[in-house]
Amino acid sequence: MPNLSTLDHLEKASRDEIAAVQLERMKKSLKHAYENVPFYRKSFDDKGVAPQDLKTLKDLGLFPFTVKDDLRANYPFGMFAVPRGQVVRVHASSGTTGKPTVVGYTKNDIDVWADVVARSIRAAGGKPGDMVHVAYGYGLFTGGLGAHYGAERLGCTVIPMSGGATERQVQLMQDFRPDIIMVTPSYMLALADEFMRQGIDSRDVSLRIGIFGAEPWTDEMRREIEGRFNIDAVDIYGLSEVMGPGVANECIETKDGPHIWEDHFYPEIINPETGEVLEDGEEGELVFTSLTKEAMPVIRYRTRDLTRLLPGTARSMRRMDRIRGRSDDMMIIRGVNVFPTQIEELILKDARLSPHYVLEIHREGALDSLTVRVECCSGTDAPDAQTRASAAQDLKHQIKGMVGVSTTVHVEEPMKLERSQGKAARVVDMRDARTRPV
Repeated sequence: MPNLSTLDHLEKASRDEIAAVQLERMKKSLKHAYENVPFYRKSFDDKGVAPQDLKTLKDLGLFPFTVKDDLRANYPFGMFAVPRGQVVRVHASSGTTGKPTVVGYTKNDIDVWADVVARSIRAAGGKPGDMVHVAYGYGLFTGGLGAHYGAERLGCTVIPMSGGATERQVQLMQDFRPDIIMVTPSYMLALADEFMRQGIDSRDVSLRIGIFGAEPWTDEMRREIEGRFNIDAVDIYGLSEVMGPGVANECIETKDGPHIWEDHFYPEIINPETGEVLEDGEEGELVFTSLTKEAMPVIRYRTRDLTRLLPGTARSMRRMDRIRGRSDDMMIIRGVNVFPTQIEELILKDARLSPHYVLEIHREGALDSLTVRVECCSGTDAPDAQTRASAAQDLKHQIKGMVGVSTTVHVEEPMKLERSQGKAARVVDMRDARTRPV
C-alpha cells in the first residue's frame, strides 16, 4: 500500500467531503458555462433550467446532455468559455468521421491536467525520479503531451518518443532503460513482436510499469502484456472532450478498475436509450461533467463508453469498471449486438492465437456478416496450416456459443496483419467502397 501521507487530501477524504467539494465546484461550472458559452445558454433555456436550479448533486439530472455533434456544430472555437487569447493550447480529434472536435485549455487547465496525470502515474506505482517512455502520439492528439506534462509534474524524467518508429522504440528502451511506459495496449503488443523479431527477450527489459489507455482492452490482454514484459499493467482513462488522459487511473495495489478523480470530473451512468440516470453498480453509458475546466467546460458529456460505477477501494473516489465497449463501436450482426472486446477475450484464451486481429463487416444480400482475421502465435513453434485451421474452427465455435453470432474465421500466419502505430482500428466496414474503420 502507498504511504497515504503522499496522496492528495481528497484521494483519501470521506464521501461526504468529496460530495461537498463536487457540489460547490459544479455550481460554479454550470454558471461559467451558462454565462460564457452561447450553446449552453440556449440548451439550458430550451430545457427550462438555470444554474441556480442545482441544489444537490442529483439535480444535475435536470440539465441537458452534450454530445460530440454539439462540439462539431460549434467548430472550431464556439464551445470556448474564455476569450481566445486566454487559451494557451488547442487539441483536436482526428476528425476521421466528420469535423474534428476541438478543445482548448487555459494555463490553469494545463496545470490541473498535469496534476491529475501526475496523480495517475503515482497511483500506477510511479514515483519522482522514474524514467517514463511516452509512446503516445504527440500533436493534436491529447495522449502524448498529457502524459508528458503529468510525468514532469510528478518529477519523472521523460523520454518524449511519440508513436511509430518501432525499431527505434526498442533501441531506446534498451539504451535508456526506462521504468515506465505510457502507450496504447495494442502498440505495446507490437513492441513485444519487435523485441521477438530482434531476438531480445522482452521480459528482461528495464520496465516495471505500463500505463495503457486510449482504447478499450481486456483483462486477458492485461495478462498477455504482463506475461510478455514481466511488468504491472494498469489502465488510464481519458478523452479529449473532457480533459485528455488522467480523468481516471487504476491503482497498482488493486488493479480493479480506474479510480475517477471526482474532484475534477463528475461521473454519471445513464441508460443510453432513455437518458435515465442509473444507480451505482448498474451498467450503462458513462457521462461526465467537468468541475474545474475554464477554457471549455463540458456539461453532462455523453462519452458513449459502456461501463458502471463502483465504490472506491485503494482511494475514496469511485471506480469505473473496465469498459465493455462503446455504444458507437457496437456491431449489429443479423440482430446480435457484438463488441470487439467480446471476441478479443476469446482470442486471448487460445494459446495458438496472437492478440493481433481485425473484424471485417460484409454485406451478403440484405444481411450483414462478420469475418474475423487473427494471426497465429509467432516463434519457432508457430502453428502449421492444419493447426491454424483447427484453431479457426474452435474460435468460430466459441464465438457462436459465447457471443451468439455466426462468423467466418481466418487464422493467418504471423505478421500478416498491419500493426497499429497508436490506437488500433479493430473493425473495418467493408459494406461500401470506402472500406472505412468503424
